Amino acid sequence: MYVILVYDFGERRVGKMLKLCRRYLNWIQNSVFEGEISEVRLKELLMQCDAFMKKEEDSIIIFSGSSQNAMDKVIVGKECVDLDLFL
Repeated sequence: MYVILVYDFGERRVGKMLKLCRRYLNWIQNSVFEGEISEVRLKELLMQCDAFMKKEEDSIIIFSGSSQNAMDKVIVGKECVDLDLFL
């Protein structure tokens, strides 16, 4: 599957997340990665970041799909903006 992963981590954990994501995906800019990854490898990445992630402070947004044209969005951890407020 094709994945775009965006993360927002606290200052003390951001370096660990950067190194972890570089092992699985292609670095685009700052906290943005993309690439082809299997569901198993994506779950492995998320399990490893679970060891240092603070879900009440940090967040990961994952856009995934069979191609770049059709993608789903999953948020892990804190969601910064409540989209229900928009009309």
